[in-house]
Amino acid sequence: MLLRRRPPRIDSGPLVARPGFEHLDRDVLAVLKWLTANKVDFVLVGPIAYLVRGDADAAGPVAVVPAPYVRNLERLSRALGAEHARLRVEGRRSGATAPDSLPVRLSAEKLARGARWMLRCGPHELDIEGAAGRGSSRRSAGSRYQELLYEAGRFQLADGVSVEVASPEDLEHYEHLRRTGIAPEMRITRQAKAEHEPA
Repeated sequence: MLLRRRPPRIDSGPLVARPGFEHLDRDVLAVLKWLTANKVDFVLVGPIAYLVRGDADAAGPVAVVPAPYVRNLERLSRALGAEHARLRVEGRRSGATAPDSLPVRLSAEKLARGARWMLRCGPHELDIEGAAGRGSSRRSAGSRYQELLYEAGRFQLADGVSVEVASPEDLEHYEHLRRTGIAPEMRITRQAKAEHEPA
């Protein structure tokens, strides 16, 4: 009988950040190492990406855009299942008796839909961002991820923790998406000329 290989778990043991990245929290490095150990292809976005790029005031969960390919999403869903990932409940009032997280069962199909998943894996917070905006197809998500990866920079944060970090422009895109829920878009309009104006 074949036994399934268990996915690596998050280990917050001793991780030494490389010079220049000492400001990164050990738990952040542990989550990134865990994703890498599970062979999940992703691009780092969100507050931690700003931290890696030098913004020491950034704070928040680890946020990643996974490669939207079925095998990659299967690896990610297995890893999340092994860590008993739960949905985070944001905006809870202090003293409220409602739970701060809810159980969720994620699959590659659910992750492929491109929704934003705000998760908690034990004490660790992880956001899974879709590669494309709402209503986009898997094909457009793939091309959006390729553009994101093409513009990203690779950073070696610690031994065994090497990540792709989104470009500053893409970080602004995901920051806007996080704030408003809508992907930013540029619209060009032309003002109609009045009838009495010469052409």
